[in-house]
Amino acid sequence: MKKRVVLIIMMIALVSVFAFAGADKEEAAPAAAEPETIQLSWSSISTADTAQSRAMQKFKFEVERLSDGRISADLYTGGQIFTQEGELAAAREGTLDMAYYAAGWVAEWVPYLGQINAVYTFTGYEHMRNVYADAGIWGGIVDDVSENVGVRPLAAFYLGTRELNLVESVGEVRHPDQMNGVKLRTPNSPNWIALGKALGGNPTPMSFGEVYMGLRTGVIEGQDNPLPTDRIQKFYEPTKYIVMTDHVVDTVWPSINIARWNSFSAEDQGIILEAMEIARQYNDELQSGREAEDRAYLEEQGIIFIDDPDKAAFQEYAKWSYQNESQNVSGDWDWDFYDRIQALQ
Repeated sequence: MKKRVVLIIMMIALVSVFAFAGADKEEAAPAAAEPETIQLSWSSISTADTAQSRAMQKFKFEVERLSDGRISADLYTGGQIFTQEGELAAAREGTLDMAYYAAGWVAEWVPYLGQINAVYTFTGYEHMRNVYADAGIWGGIVDDVSENVGVRPLAAFYLGTRELNLVESVGEVRHPDQMNGVKLRTPNSPNWIALGKALGGNPTPMSFGEVYMGLRTGVIEGQDNPLPTDRIQKFYEPTKYIVMTDHVVDTVWPSINIARWNSFSAEDQGIILEAMEIARQYNDELQSGREAEDRAYLEEQGIIFIDDPDKAAFQEYAKWSYQNESQNVSGDWDWDFYDRIQALQ
């Protein structure tokens, strides 16, 4: 009898031990996962002193601040690791995380976006900003570029208002007829080439890094860029005239490889977008403030400004050119989209 009592007591004790052990296991919380560390790579052909490159630094600072140091970026400017064409391809392929794209580049895959970089689509900075602030328009751009190009635009940075910049041998230009035969540098994409034709010139595709020597050696006779770019790249040295055509209110789009973007949590995506918006505002303020200052500087360097070009003639010629010389581009344009842009003036 005593043996049975002892055996029962031992069994109760053993069951209690397992019960407490199981309870300990149930109560023990799993170790918290370490927050993900993200190191982005971002390349640009712009030199370190441009607004776009300084905005890259601003983004890095802000994304580190907002993420408590979990997210950062390695920045490469001045074409350190890629040419313009190379960095665009690398971001699509995923060997680079981020690069600056533009409507004229992505239009090869999303044709209607060529209208954004078309001559005289925007009337000025505020009109451009209204368009990109429209959730329906910008959301559609983001979705279409992500799906068809393989990168996700994160913002639209003001690059400046593009003006014609010509060598001395071309002479003063006030009418598109005077651009006939002028070798005008364009990036090597159909929409950019169409833009060169729309200005009346003879489009000559050339990488951005070759423009200065192209102007100096006569391979090209003109190029079009905003005034801050003309100053920073020292295009005033081989050229003589800037024609204030105001033909494109230009933007660049910092964009990220879509697979890389989709690998981030919603929280981290939100941090990146918030940091990029702060960088966008910083970029736009820098770029807008530079234009008047840069004009004065360029005049000091001997540049002659043509302030009275016949803009109506340029606009009319551009419309004719897109419809007749560049149907390969304009044939795929979405005119309802164009009307939505014009309604936001």
